[in-house]
Amino acid sequence: MNSPILSGGLARSGDTMMTGSVCLANARLILPDAETMGQITVEDGIITAISDATDVPPGAIDCRGDHVIPGLVELHTDNLERHIEPRPEVDWPHHAALLAHDGELASTGITTVFDAMRVGSIHSGRGQTGSYARRLASELMDLRAAGTLRISHFLHLRAEICSETLLDELAEFSPEDRVGIVSLMDHTPGQRQFRDVSKLKVYAAKKQNMTDAEFDEHVAHLTGLQERFGEKHETGAVAEAGRLGAVLASHDDTTPEQVAQSHRSGVGFAEFPTTVEAAEACREAGIAIMMGAPNIIRGGSHSGNVSALDLAARGLLDIISSDYVPSALLLSAFRLAEAWDDLPRAIRTVTDAPARAAGLRDRGTLRKGLRGDLVRVGRHGDTPILRGVWSRGRQVG
Repeated sequence: MNSPILSGGLARSGDTMMTGSVCLANARLILPDAETMGQITVEDGIITAISDATDVPPGAIDCRGDHVIPGLVELHTDNLERHIEPRPEVDWPHHAALLAHDGELASTGITTVFDAMRVGSIHSGRGQTGSYARRLASELMDLRAAGTLRISHFLHLRAEICSETLLDELAEFSPEDRVGIVSLMDHTPGQRQFRDVSKLKVYAAKKQNMTDAEFDEHVAHLTGLQERFGEKHETGAVAEAGRLGAVLASHDDTTPEQVAQSHRSGVGFAEFPTTVEAAEACREAGIAIMMGAPNIIRGGSHSGNVSALDLAARGLLDIISSDYVPSALLLSAFRLAEAWDDLPRAIRTVTDAPARAAGLRDRGTLRKGLRGDLVRVGRHGDTPILRGVWSRGRQVG
């Protein structure tokens, strides 16, 4: 991935940076492969020193033995959509929603986010959807340019293959829009996440209050859309990801055959494979494997798919995403550390691994010369307690 946006150029130009320095001392630093007591210094937004000195210099923050880890990197979150539509049919003012979303993520230790926005609308049948991503992305960039955002934002375009307008909506974006990820989403009933259609029926009945007849009609309509547009939209979305300089992601791969197709398309990482077989195929194909933090915390998938902890035990887990609960990202890393008995390895799943998967080379690790994105974490029993968040050296949480 050689996009100038992701390799550091534009990624640094608009993120608010503190001029000056901050030193976190008497801290348990979580390095890529080790834990060490010491101190870390950030000057003008960049890590300039890491040492094993145990003193607390004048003006430094005494962390009192708390962990200090890199800022969390979030590749797939539904949180922004929850803020712009807090209830069905409620369109919340977007600037206010964006700022609330940004502040919430900062408060959970996330310092880099790829904001998921759906592209691809349905204008006929039950479950109609309208386009919103282009407008919302422009509003996000306006706030970023004004210096009002606390953390670093990129775009993650969720390309809905089973839709009517996908390619038209993708065409509205340009390489200057900080589109870091394009994921291929196919929610056609009977495969992938909803291979068990009964699970989709329960979901639809709760969310959209569908009768049995309405649900059957909805399934038939979505299946028809996939038959009409599926192949064309998938081919077009792959091409658009290349035009935008974005990393390509698959979503809910279930079978080795689907993983093989993802590999042929150039997918860099797989979001939430639903079976052990799909995860094993991803590993063989060199595709990084992402699972959801709520799956780890709950001990299983809410859709009845494979357990993230099962994949972790098999060595088939690389990246964690908060998915629909931002605060779950930090908690899940510490739960995973218990399962692996390896905190540095677990922290890499929410910092270094997602940064590398997205092509970001200027963050994700405590190392001199990288961004000063830091999180101070205490403990209460087995629960992590967030005690401070710095984005490019500026305290934001």
